[in-house]
Amino acid sequence: MEKDIWPGTAYPLGATFDGTGTNFALFSEGAESVELCLFSARRKETRVRMTEVDGFVWHCYLPQVQPGQLYGYRVHGPYDPDSGARFNPKKLLLDPYAKAVMGQPEWAQPLFSYNFGDPRSRNDEDSAKHQMLGVVTNPFFDWQGDAQLRIPYHRTVIYEAHVKGLTELHPDVPDELRGTYAGVAHPAVVNHLTKLGVTAIELMPVHQFVDDSTLQDKGLHNYWGYNTIGFFAPHAGYSSSGDTGQQVQEFKAMVRTLHRAGIEVILDVVYNHTAEGNHLGPTLSFRGIDNAAYYRLVEDDQQYYMDYTGTGNSLNVRHPHSLQLIMDSLRYWVTEMHVDGFRFDLAATLAREFYDVDRLSSFFEIIQQDPVISQVKLIAEPWDVGPGGYQVGNFPPQWTEWNGKYRDTVRDFWRGEPATLGEFASRLTGSADLYQHNGRRPVASINFVTAHDGFTLRDLVSYNEKHNDANGEDNNDGESHNRSWNCGAEGPTDDPAVLELRARQQRNFIATLLLSQGVPMIAHGDELGRTQQGNNNVYCQDNELSWLDWKSSDNPLIEFTAAVTRLRAEHPTFRRSRFFDGRPVRRGEGQPLPDIEWIRADGEPMVPEDWDSALGRSVGVFLNGHGIRGQDLYGRPITDAHFLMYFNADDSDVDFHLPGQEYAPGWDMLLDTSGQSAGDAEIKAEAVLTVAAKSMAVLRAHEPVAEEVDHSVAASLAAQAGSSTSNQPSTSASGT
Repeated sequence: MEKDIWPGTAYPLGATFDGTGTNFALFSEGAESVELCLFSARRKETRVRMTEVDGFVWHCYLPQVQPGQLYGYRVHGPYDPDSGARFNPKKLLLDPYAKAVMGQPEWAQPLFSYNFGDPRSRNDEDSAKHQMLGVVTNPFFDWQGDAQLRIPYHRTVIYEAHVKGLTELHPDVPDELRGTYAGVAHPAVVNHLTKLGVTAIELMPVHQFVDDSTLQDKGLHNYWGYNTIGFFAPHAGYSSSGDTGQQVQEFKAMVRTLHRAGIEVILDVVYNHTAEGNHLGPTLSFRGIDNAAYYRLVEDDQQYYMDYTGTGNSLNVRHPHSLQLIMDSLRYWVTEMHVDGFRFDLAATLAREFYDVDRLSSFFEIIQQDPVISQVKLIAEPWDVGPGGYQVGNFPPQWTEWNGKYRDTVRDFWRGEPATLGEFASRLTGSADLYQHNGRRPVASINFVTAHDGFTLRDLVSYNEKHNDANGEDNNDGESHNRSWNCGAEGPTDDPAVLELRARQQRNFIATLLLSQGVPMIAHGDELGRTQQGNNNVYCQDNELSWLDWKSSDNPLIEFTAAVTRLRAEHPTFRRSRFFDGRPVRRGEGQPLPDIEWIRADGEPMVPEDWDSALGRSVGVFLNGHGIRGQDLYGRPITDAHFLMYFNADDSDVDFHLPGQEYAPGWDMLLDTSGQSAGDAEIKAEAVLTVAAKSMAVLRAHEPVAEEVDHSVAASLAAQAGSSTSNQPSTSASGT
């Protein structure tokens, strides 16, 4: 073996096959020596001593090593936890840059560097037979001309999904493809997404993650995947070919297929911590390679870890090689895997230079200047569990953010909470109060009502309390303040009035979300009427409780969602690239009208005391289609028809007086979530429109030339609103 070892190069890090052999490179600043360990299929180990080191990167080139080779590392150095050093060559270590991973840890004493019951001791049992291994991969793939789609934010509709949960129960996906990347790329799934008008699928973590031993002991599993161990490797458990190394090719094929359908791929990434946990966690990779470089340690006692994430550790973004790991990973997924963007879990942790959240930390400065990463979609979950961690509205201009204030305000409004009207208006129009101060635009707000964490949409209108008993934590886990309302009965019911109200509320949430300024995000299965039986924290439920039940789909709700998405796509009024400013706009011979005007039930403009009224549960808004103030790709002004939107979260019907002739001579009903209007007749100016309790209506200024198209949309919306119920799903997944 010695004569077949060439020096190799320190860059790139990881195992890189060049068509002939493989270069191996591993960073470790504190190591005294490093051994590359090659494994046969039967786990016979061959060790290669790495003698070349440049800039703390240990490297060698093995001309005989081909794709499919299994490998790991043993790193020699001091074991002194009090000073942050945890080297132990008895612990086989996963390459942080491994592009594919075989196996999962088999939880046993040898994976830990101390003896159970005595954290101050040292354990020298060999961990190799219990450890996962890296797999050398072949980088070649026939992309067939594929490239990132670069869909503008204002045309984006995001669908948050879980690879396994989305496809595991789909009746039209073959058994062998269910729960996999290939399943996501199956025509039945792609057709459903395109029917909904989805332009981007945001996949919950697909980086290689670890299944927690504490969950396994309870017979549960890490379903969500926020427990990353490999930032370059697609999770092998989502591959139809298993952990053979082919998961990379399968992932690329999925991306290529989705791109052909006009759907971007956004990854939910977890760079804030790793799966190694706190000082009592296992030694799997980073801890044994260079603990002090990769993790934030408590300065006064370095055996302990800073924990801004609630998971036991935080990645040390201050260290140049930890920062390089993140940047290399991001760049790899863009350039080699062709993904279109990232959603950063607990992104505030990445902004912590020292203690406080720093908006101009090294991480964001490097992102800003990177010619590759700065050009894709960057979405922050703008909070963590540390002090000052709630940072909604404070991320740099090129970033967008999950807008938690949008979620909370819209939920409160539709359940009838008092004194939410003013904030509801702000959230509906793009949250200028959060984003306009630093030059950002409405698309900085990723609007959502539900996400993976919390109730599904159907459960949001069916439960007042969480029901998380299946998680084995005595219902103590998960959020207790859900801003939900069960519409009169907790959980399943046969009461037709409750069922109708729940169905209406689901339509209210969907229509509000899709017609708000900003970027809408739909949680997977909400359009199907998916339930988790009141469990708002299914992180450990890898079973029917969390998977989408396609056979019980609420097909009318699917049709309703698709129709509202089409309405959004067809009308730039609902996806403006600039904030409203209230200035009058004149087009042609008509009277100048403001670009937006909020309207009381009596038809008069809202005044300040109206916003402050605790009774404010209903409001109308005029949207001026001539006041969009944008240009198309050819430099032409973007114009649209005028719209009226009426929101009534009151328990009683409200009569709204429509504006006068100066706004429009008449109006066509496009959407009525109560299902009471078929949209088949023009409504004259100054008429009285009754908006049913707990419902919303959308009207467009009457234009005879567009009458046929508009009325077909209106009829579709009205038909779906009238027939959809939350507890009476169809028995077929046809048409999805």
